[in-house]
Amino acid sequence: MDTTVLRSAYERLLDAAAIPDLGDADDGGWNADQILAHLLSIDASIAAVALGVVAGSRPTFDNRISLDTWNLDRIITGHSGRADMIDHVRSQATVLCDIADQLNEEAASVAVPSLLLSNDALVLDQPVPLASLIDGLAENHVPVHTQQLLDLRVAVPGHV
Repeated sequence: MDTTVLRSAYERLLDAAAIPDLGDADDGGWNADQILAHLLSIDASIAAVALGVVAGSRPTFDNRISLDTWNLDRIITGHSGRADMIDHVRSQATVLCDIADQLNEEAASVAVPSLLLSNDALVLDQPVPLASLIDGLAENHVPVHTQQLLDLRVAVPGHV
């Protein structure tokens, strides 16, 4: 697999996460730390699925744990602050991309039973190729969370 697009998406996300004074979401959604914790959970899950496929097992992917507020709080508490979380996301994204770069066509095409929820709505409940799970991060997941982070910028009075 080629992870050039995914690596670029993570760089944009990490730049957004490093913006000082990110506030809370106007709609009551996740703050920056929760977004980063969610990404850490998702990335670890997809890396584990990819390694499982390479090992010959047939793992499943279920994103519900990455949406669980208790789990997100646990991940946040395990870090010393935003900079630590950003560093962890960077290193874990590198690991995920390095694993994906090494997948051959056969492994990338393995159908992974997948369950995806978003905002309490079912998005996907069917097998998808492992490559589609990984490409979905670059095409949708990481850019959506990058925009969420950018939307958390605190407006400074008198500045446009």
